[in-house]
Amino acid sequence: MAALTKILILGGTGEGMALARALIDLPGLEIVSSLAGRVANPKLPPGAVRIGGFGGATGLAAYLRDQGITAIVDATHPFARRMGWNAAEAANLVGLPLLRLERPAWSPVAGDRWVEVDDWAQAAAILQRGARRVFLALGRQELAPFANLTGIHLVIRSVEPPDAALHFADAEIVLARGPFKLEDERALLTSRSIDHLVCKNSGGSATDAKLQAARERGVTVVMQRRPPRPDTSRVADVDAAIAWVRAL
Repeated sequence: MAALTKILILGGTGEGMALARALIDLPGLEIVSSLAGRVANPKLPPGAVRIGGFGGATGLAAYLRDQGITAIVDATHPFARRMGWNAAEAANLVGLPLLRLERPAWSPVAGDRWVEVDDWAQAAAILQRGARRVFLALGRQELAPFANLTGIHLVIRSVEPPDAALHFADAEIVLARGPFKLEDERALLTSRSIDHLVCKNSGGSATDAKLQAARERGVTVVMQRRPPRPDTSRVADVDAAIAWVRAL
């Protein structure tokens, strides 16, 4: 890399962190990681870090021009619904190469009891019809559709407390940061007599222990499908993303 290549990593995931660590010492390469800023004390990747939004696709395009960015790796969470579209539009506006780094989705295996949904309103309706003790493994920002459930005990796990404006009829808050071990997930499901687990199809190994624990106990998993993403160059692991950057 004779000329300086400046990579913007849209991060906030383990993949984004690992990619920044792998690229930080490559000669002729400058790394800037962007985090959404939704967690009070995020783990910071090496190199320059930018926290906060860009102001949509046009704001991101302006940032790319102002900062002399030469390529973008979108390593945001599979459920960062808007960012992927903004990145694709901004890359097109500025004329920059864009790579999507996304871990593979989970797929049900023998013994799983999955009900797949497109949104949390569908999930809440399913729970109201037949659940009694529910583990919500969603984080804190998407709990509102479940606030009106009645006759159901909710176990809500998140890194930070839910919005104080939300009022649940019967809820227990578990503050914890993953990854979570299989024995811990087994203990949680067993001690709370969980019959339904609600989560997103995030993929990866950091949070899949809860799915194995649910399979073992015959717990119904209400799984939100991934939202659509723009059609861009895509890889499934960090090594492939490193190869893409080297090819620049």
